[in-house]
Amino acid sequence: MRAVLQRVSRARVAVDGRTAGAIGTGLAVLLGVGAGDTERDAERIAEKIVNLRIFRDGAALMNRSIRDAGGAVLLVSQFTLYGDARAGRRPSFSAAAKGDLAQTLYQRTGASIARSGVPVEYGIFGASMELELVNDGPVTILLDSKRVF
Repeated sequence: MRAVLQRVSRARVAVDGRTAGAIGTGLAVLLGVGAGDTERDAERIAEKIVNLRIFRDGAALMNRSIRDAGGAVLLVSQFTLYGDARAGRRPSFSAAAKGDLAQTLYQRTGASIARSGVPVEYGIFGASMELELVNDGPVTILLDSKRVF
């Protein structure tokens, strides 16, 4: 699985002009599921999201996790994180998981985050969405459950 985490002061995802999910302080997480991913990948990436220390402490250092900061997660499915644009002009998405597997692991990731005590809001899986956010910092982190980067 791959994720793009953005520390935000607020974020909102809408479908057809209607808000599907919105948060204040927290993380906007774009989550892509790869064809070979398993439940273990979902648990691993959820654990990393919950415990990554990228929120400021009293000394303005990044020493607090989202749980420590009392933030929330806005989780948005993003199969294009598996886009391969190395050849040609149109990216290939063959490394992305198919719909059923991707949706199952996307939901599993959100449930795992929520079990850790962090509130989770969601986009609508498979929908064309509009994401608005205010990146705080800016802080943007890339994660890969296979530790590719």
